[in-house]
This record gives sequence, C-alpha cells and structure tokens, in this order.
Amino acid sequence: MKISSVAVLFATVTAVTAGPVTAPDAQLQKLSGGFAFTEGPTCDAAGNVFFVDQPNNRIMEWSTEGKLSTFLQPSGHANGMMFDARGNLIACADERNELWSITPDKKSTVLVKDYQGKYLNGPNDVWVAPNGAMFLSDPFYDRPWWDHHTKALPSEEVFYLSPDRKTLRQVTDDLKKPNGITGTPDGKNLYVADIAARQTWRYDILPDGSLTNKTFFCAPGSDGMTIDEQGNIYITGNGVSVFNPAGKLIEHIDVQEPWTANVSFGGTDHKTLFITASKSFYSIRMAVKGGNPAK
Repeated sequence: MKISSVAVLFATVTAVTAGPVTAPDAQLQKLSGGFAFTEGPTCDAAGNVFFVDQPNNRIMEWSTEGKLSTFLQPSGHANGMMFDARGNLIACADERNELWSITPDKKSTVLVKDYQGKYLNGPNDVWVAPNGAMFLSDPFYDRPWWDHHTKALPSEEVFYLSPDRKTLRQVTDDLKKPNGITGTPDGKNLYVADIAARQTWRYDILPDGSLTNKTFFCAPGSDGMTIDEQGNIYITGNGVSVFNPAGKLIEHIDVQEPWTANVSFGGTDHKTLFITASKSFYSIRMAVKGGNPAK
C-alpha cells in the first residue's frame, strides 16, 4: 500500500545541556499511522527506511521520496532489523524464533533456527558489526502466534553469530531481559539495554566476539536504540532520550504515543531520525548523522 498524506506534529524537544543533536527548529513529523504496532526501523545504503508492523506480519518501506509501501508480507513476524554490508536485510523473525537474511528481491534465508537443539526464546533486536558478525538479544515475550507459552532456554541473554555465520554462542549470562542493542562503528563496543532491570550496559568486544568489561552506561533500559556519529546513544520507551558517550542525558524528544519502540537514522544524508511508536511512524531532522549507516 502507499500513503501520501503526511501529518505534522510539533515536537517537544528539551535540550538538557548545550549542543543539542536535533536540527534547529526541528519538528516531529507523523509520517503514517493506523498500524497494529511499529518496530524495527533500519535503513539501506540509499537511505530508504524499513520498519515492521509486527502483529500484521509485514515489513514496510518508507522511500527517500516519502512513499510508503509493503516490502514483505508475510515476514516471519519480523521484529528488530539491520542491513548487512551485502545489502541484505537481517531480521529477527520471531514467528519461529529465528534470524533471517532477506535479499533485496525478497528471498529469505534462515541464519539461526536454534541453539544447542532448542529454539531461542525470541530474537528481538540485532546489530551487525563491521566485520559481519552479529549480536542479537533474546528476551522472552509470549506471542499470540506461537504454539508454545514457555521459554526453551533457561535465561534471556545476548548471542553472537560469527562472521561466517556458522557459529552461534551465548555471550552474556547475567541479564534479566535484554532488548535494544547497538554497537559502535569501529566494532569495539556493544550497548545492551536490559529493559527488565531498567539499565543499559556497555561492553568491550573482543576479537572472537566475546564481551568483556561490562560497564553501567545509563538508566533506564530501552526497547530499541541507535547511535549517532558522535557516539551518542538514543534510548526509547518514553519518547527518545539521548545520552552522550559518558552516559549523561543531553536531550529528550517527546513523542505523544503510549510507547516509543525503536529508532534509526535514515534519508539520503543519514541525518533524519525515524521513530516507530505504538501504531505510528515518525521522523525528525537532526544536526548529526547516524553512526552505523548501511554501506
């Protein structure tokens, strides 16, 4: 489907300290609404933004020309997503607790279908590292489309998929419910939001993908999140809160929705922040670029 109308909603943007990341006189635009629940925004190399309407089992595309269309339906009830360097859309497809790779011509390949013979609890969000490795969060949220109602793995943790996509390893062991996940463009640090603990952590990434030096970054936790070129981290839930690399709140973008689920930079110059919030899809112009643009 295509939707041409765009409603404009003025943002409440609170600059907590000097040097705000939103563009001067930025306005929050409601690009579209009427979805069941929006999540998982990410952009391709051209700046087109893809997001999910998860309960309706579809991936949507917002083009750089401002047109909305359905990219893929059914979509494996895709949730968090990110493009890899080959132009494939990596998607947490939690219909069967899998991780998919979707080509531009919409052919899907299952990258992860289980762990040690058991299905995952529910792949939720994914970050693709510069070397092609992937980190995915695996919380348990009982889905209405499942035929099971208990988790197969005893704890809810973060997993690492090797660059050759042959080895899956659990790389955390003390989280309550990891959700949002992102990393630095140099591939040296990983941020993980433990939404149940209301905490966000920073890790160092070792060459083999192991995580070390777990460091408290900020509270609260987050649903989805992203990073900009300055290393600021964007936390979601109650609107969008922006924390600098030291973990200090520097700005808040108010979104008048019950829940703000996720964020991603996109657009031709990678300086527009796209926001999935409840049944709607928003954008706001920024003074900074995203930190992990698709290549």
